[in-house]
Amino acid sequence: MTTPPTTVTDDVRRALAEDVGAGDLTAALIPCDRTGEATVISREPAVVCGRPWFDETFRQLDPAVQIHWHVEDGDRVADDTLLCELQGPAHSLVTGERTALNFLQLLSATATSARSYADALAGTGTRILDTRKTVPGLRAAQKYAVACGGGTNHRQGLYDAILIKENHIMAAGSITAAVTTSQHLHPGVSVEVEVENLDELDEALAAGADIILLDNFRLEDLTAARQRTGSRARLEASGNIEQQGLAAIAATGVDFISVGAMTKHVRAVDLSMRFRKV
Repeated sequence: MTTPPTTVTDDVRRALAEDVGAGDLTAALIPCDRTGEATVISREPAVVCGRPWFDETFRQLDPAVQIHWHVEDGDRVADDTLLCELQGPAHSLVTGERTALNFLQLLSATATSARSYADALAGTGTRILDTRKTVPGLRAAQKYAVACGGGTNHRQGLYDAILIKENHIMAAGSITAAVTTSQHLHPGVSVEVEVENLDELDEALAAGADIILLDNFRLEDLTAARQRTGSRARLEASGNIEQQGLAAIAATGVDFISVGAMTKHVRAVDLSMRFRKV
């Protein structure tokens, strides 16, 4: 089971600060002693994700709100599926509605996208990776969603892994210099190098890179890269990759395919919160 990140509380606190601020002026019209019941429905097929953020929204607003879930994060649902039921003070329900749904819609969209990519690679032995192309401030949340959807997380940020890209190579002087310096400064940390052709691949292999990112390689060059590399390094294909081309790329023998679109090009899942009684 994928574990939610430790950022949930802070994510929700920031979201409520920008949405509710000093108070919900419209919700103040509802008597404080009035209770309500509501349901959340998915209007389209999706992979559900975001329960911890949804729950935390109402916990921070009003612990008296009770939520009963019918699904778990990572579950596939059809359209018109009942996701959860809520009951509690009516003014708290209406105040938290948009903030809670924003998290649930975005993260379900990310998980749904990841699932579609993971399904396209099922049985190939190649894994789909996310990238750092995430919504600012919600990287841990979106990477959790990717995992819920069956994808694999790449590095969280610049602090937990080394990925030497074109600008690093230019500044360091060469692939060899960049890899050698990385190994000296951070022994034991995996070193990945982005290359743009087979000659750069050969240099990265000779320098001792652990993972090599093959940027915008043609299928025949991906195959050649696998043959040249053997078991000396793991290979990751990336760059303008469309979902319909995943199977062909996997057939070249690469270990990973990284796709920024999983987290960058998501469209919020259509969810609806409906009041049944106030």
